[in-house]
Amino acid sequence: MKFLEIINVGKTYTVGGRPPAEILHQVSLDIRKGEFIATIGHSGCGKSTMLSMLAGLTDVTAGSICFKEIEIDGPGPERAVVFQHHSLLPWRTVMGNVMLAVDQVFRGEGKAARRTRAERWIETVGLKEHRHKYPHEISGGMKQRAGIARALSMEPEVLLLDEPFGALDALTRAQLQDEVLRLHLENNLTVFMVTHDIDEAVYCSDRIVMMRMGPRAGIGRILDVPFARPRERLSLMESAEFAALRNQCVRFLYDQKHGATVPAKAPAPLPITVSAEVATA
Repeated sequence: MKFLEIINVGKTYTVGGRPPAEILHQVSLDIRKGEFIATIGHSGCGKSTMLSMLAGLTDVTAGSICFKEIEIDGPGPERAVVFQHHSLLPWRTVMGNVMLAVDQVFRGEGKAARRTRAERWIETVGLKEHRHKYPHEISGGMKQRAGIARALSMEPEVLLLDEPFGALDALTRAQLQDEVLRLHLENNLTVFMVTHDIDEAVYCSDRIVMMRMGPRAGIGRILDVPFARPRERLSLMESAEFAALRNQCVRFLYDQKHGATVPAKAPAPLPITVSAEVATA
């Protein structure tokens, strides 16, 4: 059984009396269970639109998106979303915000069981000592941790990340990247992440989906990332293999920006031999 499929998907918007604008055109992608996909591309290429359709928050205009071979026709608890901005309710504590998701998904359980679920995920993301604080009382990184705890408290099979660390400082971003990688590995989560950060895409993902520029954007190239898990940040980012993958992403984005023609089927990248140190880090 296929896990998550994007099948010849197109998305067209009509605003006011303007002619229809086709944002995405015939996008197809198979996502395997437990896989970490990162999507990069210039602004306006439909990255966030694709994530929103995977979440069931935006309808497809053409084609279909299927989860376990059943067409997605709206949001579902098996697919949780974390946005760039935490979207926490300011009048609720960390615990109260996480309980919103738990109460919705596990409404058949008793109150004590639901609270135990929320506490477990709050502790998992390192916020146990801050669970009774309100959003204005915690840092930006903590707010994002609370958003991640809220998403994971639904016990989803797919985690959708829409530039979740883009507004954070570099140190906090690195810490949360490692936290998500740990949760991905420990819980066999399937992750689809939209990002503008090439280093983040290479460090976190199993495959990088590179989008052509819009309008009528589509997938220009898919790059396999061969590094074993778990990943050790410093040795990996300092390796020649990491630099080679990063350069391929930069070249693709540069060619898109400056109008280079990308063939329908991009040539295979040069072979990359992963050193023993990196592979076992």
